[in-house]
This record gives sequence, C-alpha cells and structure tokens, in this order.
Amino acid sequence: MKASQFFISTLKEAPADAEVVSHQLMTRAGMIKKLGAGIYSYMPMGLRVIQKVEKIVREEMNRAGAVELTMPVIQPAELWQETGRFDKMGPELLRIQDRHERHFVVQPTSEEVVTDIARQELRSYKQLPKNFYQIQTKFRDERRPRFGLMRGREFIMKDAYSFDRDEAGAKASYQVMAAAYRRIFDRFGLRYRAVAADSGAIGGDLSEEFQVIAATGEDAIVYCPNSDYAANMEKAEALAPAGPRPAAANAMTKTPTPGKSTCADVAELLGVPLATTVKSLVLATDELNEAGEVTGSQVWLLLLRGDHDMNEVKVGKVPGLDKGFRFATVPEIEAHFGCKPGYLGPIGLKQPLTIVADREVAVMADWICGANEVDFHLTGVNWGRDLPEPALVADIRNVVEGDPSPDGQGLLAIERGIEVGHVFFLGTKYSLAMNATFLAEDGKPKHFEMGCYGIGVTRLPAAAVEQNHDERGIIWPDAIAPFTAVVCPVGADRSEAVKAAADDLYQGLLALGVDVILDDRGERPGAMFADWELIGVPHRVTIGDRGLKEGVLEYQHRRDAAASKVPVGDALAFVRERLGV
Repeated sequence: MKASQFFISTLKEAPADAEVVSHQLMTRAGMIKKLGAGIYSYMPMGLRVIQKVEKIVREEMNRAGAVELTMPVIQPAELWQETGRFDKMGPELLRIQDRHERHFVVQPTSEEVVTDIARQELRSYKQLPKNFYQIQTKFRDERRPRFGLMRGREFIMKDAYSFDRDEAGAKASYQVMAAAYRRIFDRFGLRYRAVAADSGAIGGDLSEEFQVIAATGEDAIVYCPNSDYAANMEKAEALAPAGPRPAAANAMTKTPTPGKSTCADVAELLGVPLATTVKSLVLATDELNEAGEVTGSQVWLLLLRGDHDMNEVKVGKVPGLDKGFRFATVPEIEAHFGCKPGYLGPIGLKQPLTIVADREVAVMADWICGANEVDFHLTGVNWGRDLPEPALVADIRNVVEGDPSPDGQGLLAIERGIEVGHVFFLGTKYSLAMNATFLAEDGKPKHFEMGCYGIGVTRLPAAAVEQNHDERGIIWPDAIAPFTAVVCPVGADRSEAVKAAADDLYQGLLALGVDVILDDRGERPGAMFADWELIGVPHRVTIGDRGLKEGVLEYQHRRDAAASKVPVGDALAFVRERLGV
C-alpha cells in the first residue's frame, strides 16, 4: 500500500470526551471516529487492526475444530422469552418492534439463537461434539458508554458455543477452547493472564477470563509470582489464618469515640492498627410469596476486619444469602441494633440475627467493634467470652497483596487487567430452558451440555493500546499493527535516488509478504515521523539523500530510542531479520 492511495487522518489533540489513553490515541491516529454515544466508525487504519485480530481468531478457532456461521443481529423476542432473559436482562438489552408490532432484540450475545439451531439441526449423538462460532456485531445499551472502544454500545465480538452429549464431553470441549485461546493471545503479542473466574449461578469451576495486563485496567487480577495460580478478585480465595486463635489478653471495655464512626477514624483515635478493628455490614434477605410480594425479611450481620473489603460474589454463596440479598434499611438497622449506622457491633443486640464472620475475624482476639451506641466502641472483644461463636464462618472478603496463595506456593500479588476474553462452561442452562435435546445412544432424548466462549474483537485493540504506548503514540505488536513496516523517503520529490531506493525496498518487502506502506505523500520529515509514531507502526525505515551518499539508510523500531544505520545492500535482509519473516 502507498500512503497517497490510503486514508490517513491524524489529529494533534484528542477530543475533550476522550478519557483514557486508548480512546485518545485511537482517535488522534484516525482509527476510530465517534458517531454517537458509544458508537464508532472504524476508519481504514483502525479496520486493518480489527481485521488482523479477526484473522488470528479465525485461524485458531478453525484449527480447534470450530465451525463458523453468522447469526442475525436482530433476533425475535420469542427465543429470549423462552429463557426468561427478555425480561431479566434489564435496560442493557435493546428491545424494538417492527411495523407489525412484533418484538425483537438487538443481540448482545446469541445463546438463544444458537441453541435454537442446535435443537433443530443436531438430532443425534452421532453429530456431537459440535462448536459453532461467529464474528458479529453486538449491541448493549450501556447506561454510561465511555472510554471509546473499551466500553462502547456497539461492538464486534467473537462468540462460540459448544454442544456435547455429556458433562465429560463438554469439559473436554472447554479445555480445547481454553488451549485455543492461549494460542490466540500468544499470537497477539500482548502480555496477558488467564485467570480463574467465578461461574455465577451456574456453579462449577470451569470459567476463565483472559486479561490483558495494563496499569489502567478496570479489573484486579490476583496471582502468585511463584506459580501458575491466577484468579480475578471475585474468585480469589482468602485462606483462613494459620494457627489457633490467640488467647484473650484484655478485658472488654466501653470506650468513648466521639464523632469517630469509621474503623479508620477509631484506629487513629486509639492509636492502634486498623487490622485490630472489626467492621459491621448489615444485610437483609426477603421472603417472597408466589406473586413475588415480600412477606418477611431476615437481617444478617457480616463482620470483616477493618482493613478488608466485602466481596459480594463470595457473600452471595453463603447459605441463606445465596438466593439474593440487599443492604438493610435504616429502620431495620435501628430495630436490631438500637443505633444508627456507624457504631454498630454484634454485642447488645435488640433483636436476634444471623452473624457471618469472615475467616480472619473468626480467629481474632481483643478486637474493636461498635458498641451500638453513638460515640462509643468496645475494645478488647473476644469470641466465646464476650459473645457466642459466630453462627457462620466464611471467606467473604477481597484478598489483598501479601495474602498467602491458595496453592501454597508463596504470597499473592495484584495487578490491573482488561478483560478481552472469557471461556465458560454452561452446562444445561439454555438447553433445559429451550428444551433442546438430541437422541442419545440409548435412543432417549437428552439435553445438550454447552459451553460459551467470547473474545472482544474491537475491545482488544483498545486494550493493546492501553498496554503499549508512550508519549508519542501507539506501539502496536507486529501481529495486529495496521501496517507492520513503513518506508519513509525524505525528499523523494527532489531526489530520484531516494525515490528509487525507497521503491526498491518497498517492492522487496512486498515480495517477502510484509504488510508494508510506502509514505509517498511528500510530507516534511518531522510531520511524517510524528504521524507514524502516533499510528504506531512498529518498524520504520528512513531513506534520505545524505544517507544514500554514505551508502546507508536508517532502521528504527517503534520502541528504539534511536535509529540504526544499515548498509543499503544489507537493508532488505536486515529488515527481514527484524521482522522475523
């Protein structure tokens, strides 16, 4: 490709609404153009990146035995009503009607449609296993679309769905996809981690997120530097402290803490570590009748160390809280504690409730909690002596840096990541809801065991930019760069030698199969270099009259601090070696 035939449109300044680096740089580099809130046109330079992502995904999905199809963006509501998601998904699901007032959805994902295909087409166990995938436009009506392609409303996604005759087969299909995803992300040339993820209401352990490592990432990734252990924050287990609970050393004392309603304030006032305090979180569960009306409520008290945070996913697995919970209202709190929030504790309750202690709190001694009286806390509190042992002990907190790794191989570390892929074992969730069956070997109908596997095709370039950039612009990995190399002739309009040398190198790289662009626009060197540094093409060769007189040209990788001089006769071989072709 020659630059004069392509479309290059760079900006010196990012738009005011571009909050994150990827949004700023992709807009400035002319890769995306905003059409509406969360809706972008993929401009020619950006589309080349997306197409390279798609190519790698297709090659590895096909290699793994998946079969590509395409399902409609607009889907009949009836299928979504079968699974209940038409009503359950909330406003993120864009619902529309046609001229006949029939209901449709703009698909954010395609479990219902692919399950409908399977129940019609996959009639026998002899046709299994089968994995269908598509690379298709999706739409989620985000309340606050932002961050460019990181959280848009319209996006492109690769979604795949496997169908198996039994759970063992489904788990085998899952592992095939998990291995394919590792090959895909290895080929992208990005630093990433595959982390164990929570499986939600479906249960089980087969769920992994693929996270691109970036300081600006929205997700916390927990890992052990000494092993392969990695999980997202929702999944990461906080182990019970080793050793028995220490013996009580202090008497329980009601201590004045005027105006100090947080653990941090109390610890500072008393001059003690925050880890000696215990925070009280009050939840409630509602009992519903068949009409969905609330007929009663139960109040729960969760106790966590003052320097720890509650993990809602873990709390949602505690028996009794696993059907859904909410934070208690102020009237409910006052009825049980006789006190407003800020000074709550488990001693001296007005009404009984269920106490759930975090594993860490369950082995603490001489701890500090609210006295259920404004401006007072209790110090020197101990289990068994001052209050009964907790009814339930569970892991209900987020892990923190330095916690022991669940695999026993060291201490946990935390870094930020951007989720760009997810593999998930579904089981029979959709096949049961839609009565999707096949004839098993015994001749009886059996529901499919399913898995689903997604990659954010348009989110991935944004994640790549968040990971790979500097003050001058984007730094693309070779595999997904819009162009792998650029040839920059300086003064080609004034020198036939420069023009000829640039064209020779350009043609030579094309013959090697290199995705190269020749900048024949006649731009000044400063402007030309600034464009390509902003766009992020990883390999640049500069040819000038002065260098040719010395018999050299200049090569510079986008990450290099300075250019390297290369003899003209060795240029093609040198660049070929750097490109690895």
